[in-house]
Amino acid sequence: MTEESKLAMTHEEIDEIFARPTPGALETLKRLEGDVMLLGVAGKMGLSTALMLRRGFDELGKKNRVIGVSRFSDAESRERLESYGVTTIRADLIERNEVDALPDAANVLFLAGHKFGAGKQPDLSWAMNAVVPAYVADRYKGSRIVAFSTGCVYPFVPVDSPGSTEEDEIGPVGDYANSCVGRERVFTYFSRKHGTPVALFRLNYAIDLRYGVLVDIAQKVMAGEPVDVSTGHVNIIWQGDAIARSLQCFDHAASPPFVINVTGPEVVKVRDLANRFGEILGKEVRITGTESPTAWLSNPARSLKLFGPLTVGVDEMVQAVADHVGSGGPLLDKPTHFESRSGKF
Repeated sequence: MTEESKLAMTHEEIDEIFARPTPGALETLKRLEGDVMLLGVAGKMGLSTALMLRRGFDELGKKNRVIGVSRFSDAESRERLESYGVTTIRADLIERNEVDALPDAANVLFLAGHKFGAGKQPDLSWAMNAVVPAYVADRYKGSRIVAFSTGCVYPFVPVDSPGSTEEDEIGPVGDYANSCVGRERVFTYFSRKHGTPVALFRLNYAIDLRYGVLVDIAQKVMAGEPVDVSTGHVNIIWQGDAIARSLQCFDHAASPPFVINVTGPEVVKVRDLANRFGEILGKEVRITGTESPTAWLSNPARSLKLFGPLTVGVDEMVQAVADHVGSGGPLLDKPTHFESRSGKF
């Protein structure tokens, strides 16, 4: 991690860090023909993903358009995207006519979804996570699609195991995870029906400086609040690495869909993370709960074999988040609720 991570940064500076294309991402973009449309671009990862695409195409001297679609309830995010050369379109993806009216794009990144509040509005989660994919998969049946999914589609596995592989049986817990299985099934159906090349991108715990599992833990340590270790083991990945690998999945999209787990190779103990934050931040650490013998853990061997090692390790992520949270850097106030074992978020 560079010296810049030791100082509190603005949202723009943070997005710039996560928008740096890796050599692997540039190789994919070099081969990629046509425009790229990001559906749900105003979500947590969308802006940095759009910027990495735009920056990558610019570095390669390519004129492919990057098109970001969202409701854009936050006008600032739209302005920032436009300032970086991303074409934006306001549309509500739950409205079929608005999806049908979107322009053609040879490549589609599906980032839309509904997680937080799924316990209170399961119908909205199912609509966003299973109905919207049907609209999109039918509208873009002639495109190449990378659809974001989650490791929550798997059941809990023993914490001393290497984690679930792509060949393992799924076993979702709760409405959110079940609706994400619905999303995968819908994309699979339309992929088989139309021969659409699709990649299902099962991501586990991307780490940003403003949100994510590490930010959740660091904030509790800073505030002197107890850290719940009931879900005592996690996989994490630097968001820049996750974004780059999502772009590289365009090379592997297939019919039936290509499925891939994307996360870090380590199974990290939440208790150890809390203690490390305590050391860095100079705070006493309070722990509550007892580690469960199982957790949501994914085996990323396939992605590591295809895309190589990650650029940022666990220690670097912890230090960067501690520097940012400790210096009062901007946060998104979007807790992950990773502690939940009920599937309610």
